[in-house]
Amino acid sequence: MATIVIGGHSRNVGKTSVVAGLIAALRDYDWTAVKITQFGHGVCSVNGETSACAIEAHMWSVSEETDAAGGKDTARYLAAGAKRSLWVRTKQGRLAEAMPDLRSELAGATNVIIESNSVLRFLRPDVYLTVLDPATADFKESSREYLDRADAVLLHAHKNGGDPLWERVSLKPVGNKPVFEIVPPQYVTPEVVEFVRQRLAER
Repeated sequence: MATIVIGGHSRNVGKTSVVAGLIAALRDYDWTAVKITQFGHGVCSVNGETSACAIEAHMWSVSEETDAAGGKDTARYLAAGAKRSLWVRTKQGRLAEAMPDLRSELAGATNVIIESNSVLRFLRPDVYLTVLDPATADFKESSREYLDRADAVLLHAHKNGGDPLWERVSLKPVGNKPVFEIVPPQYVTPEVVEFVRQRLAER
């Protein structure tokens, strides 16, 4: 079973678009796609809605998407050609407790592609790509922590040039890694597809 992880330093930098793009370009892999979301205080992991459920209740949930036209990120995976699409929702910092359920769901998978940074704490994928956007200032700690494990960087073209808006973040950990420039709406270029296919062939 091949495993790809797609991470990124913030929300709305194109992680889901990269996952969907790779699924569409590599359909022969029969992907099971997974989105992992960690919610903050006051949000229920079962439905992702604001909730007053008890602290120890609803710590995680693993659900399967079945509607390719549903509009959610997990629906986009199906629309791109994924064989299955799963959404893992946990309270912040409680992903470890959801991993046994996720592993059980993936037991029969042919190949897996996961949208997450934090999952790298629990597995070593065959390919890890990180999506960076110099025009987005936020930089998640989970992205910073695993930056050195990236096999390649998908870097948004910086429209205004100059320095990235994020502060106190060193890109030295990926200084010798391949960098593929992306210009939305094309998040996955033929070069990225070829890189991933070659890495999977080498595993």
